Amino acid sequence: MNAVTDRVSMIREYLTSTLHPVHLEIVDESHKHIGHAGARQGGGHFRVNIVSDSFNGKSLVERHRMVYASLSEAMQHDIHALSIKAVTPEEINPTEE
Repeated sequence: MNAVTDRVSMIREYLTSTLHPVHLEIVDESHKHIGHAGARQGGGHFRVNIVSDSFNGKSLVERHRMVYASLSEAMQHDIHALSIKAVTPEEINPTEE
């Protein structure tokens, strides 16, 4: 495994164990930021799309805080920037009444 695969696997493990997503997509966008200060220091740039029942009744800010809390250790060294889309299953597939 290379460093990129290791980081994606680590992010997946943290988010899966804490937020129990029904869908999780993690995209490493570090290549778009070569030369950026965070990239020079070793931190990667990632985009996370996560669907979880854990977000029910939570505001957008609360959802982002939950994701950041789950990744707090990785945010210290492995992740420089994180783009988050956090929704509930109902927001993806709303039921019609």
